[in-house]
Amino acid sequence: MATISNFIHTNGGAGETSYANNSSLQSKLITKAKPMLEQSIRSLYSSSLPSCLKVADLGCSSGPNALKLVSSVIDIVDSISSNLDNHDHEPLAFQFFLNDQFQNDFNNIFESLPHFYERLKEEKGERLSSCFVNATPGSFYGRLFPNNSIDFFHSSSSLHWLSRSPKGLAQGSGLVNKGNIYISSTSPPEVYQAYLDQFQHDFGTFLRSRAKELVQGGGMFLMFLGRDPNSESVSPYEVFGLVLNDMVSEGLIEEAKLDAMNMPRYAATPDEVIQLIESEGSFTLEKLEAINNFWDGDFNKNNGNHDPNMSADFIAKHGRATTEPMLKAEFGEGVIDEIFLRYRKILAMKLEQQMPEFTMLILFMTKK
Repeated sequence: MATISNFIHTNGGAGETSYANNSSLQSKLITKAKPMLEQSIRSLYSSSLPSCLKVADLGCSSGPNALKLVSSVIDIVDSISSNLDNHDHEPLAFQFFLNDQFQNDFNNIFESLPHFYERLKEEKGERLSSCFVNATPGSFYGRLFPNNSIDFFHSSSSLHWLSRSPKGLAQGSGLVNKGNIYISSTSPPEVYQAYLDQFQHDFGTFLRSRAKELVQGGGMFLMFLGRDPNSESVSPYEVFGLVLNDMVSEGLIEEAKLDAMNMPRYAATPDEVIQLIESEGSFTLEKLEAINNFWDGDFNKNNGNHDPNMSADFIAKHGRATTEPMLKAEFGEGVIDEIFLRYRKILAMKLEQQMPEFTMLILFMTKK
């Protein structure tokens, strides 16, 4: 029987509810982090460049964002190369490995590659000798590459997803998070501890795997959902919980299915992340920043108005693109439209009062 871990992936294709058409928030986050990404790469390659730079993007998903990292790295390295003292260096060569779950829509990425390669050739000309883009499917909570084979790892908006729901909250264990699908204000302390334990296990496995795969002195740039320990901001999954409880009370969803579900994601605090990096011991943390963002990614601001209905629509579409496979697996396809209609409605009412924020952690570390 498939577990929820088999459904930790986004909606594929290019339809209305696809991740490809509802990932502008992640795109803005990548753009916001680009200056720090550039600083990180420059710190590694300010004096020399490898003959072929091998970069892996972990949790690439699908759609336009999947190749955004490729473009950014090539632009940054091209700028570095033009400023090196040795003007007789060989033209740039790159190999990019795009990683995500086996169920990811890699075909969506591959279909865009011919145009991408053409654009690269027009922009870089003879400065670029070759660029190879490959897919490496599989969970990044484990080994993906041979020892000492990757120069630079990148991951954006992915590492807050756990490998599985917390073990301590599995069905039959007492259902201590009854009526919720994530940590909420009504969750007992055992729920938080179960999520923290799972994050510590997963992130530790991630660090150990990448330490073996990175070349000596290689770098890793990570951006994922975090948490301000002093903030009482509500989670989007608390809103999902309200929707699902209402549907249980109306007989549209079985109560047992709601009680059995715990969303496999965790927003860590900076201190929790730092402690794990230090205890694992393979990396030097060069920089860590926490940036706050509105739930709608300044969608209303960019569109010149402050309409809570428009923001709710934006957030609900993004939420569906990233969580529909899991919700469909748990509750069935027949209730998905109703879940997100109600989710959008409750969001619109809450956003009339205020626009909540979320925190992203941005880290750069090097292999010791």
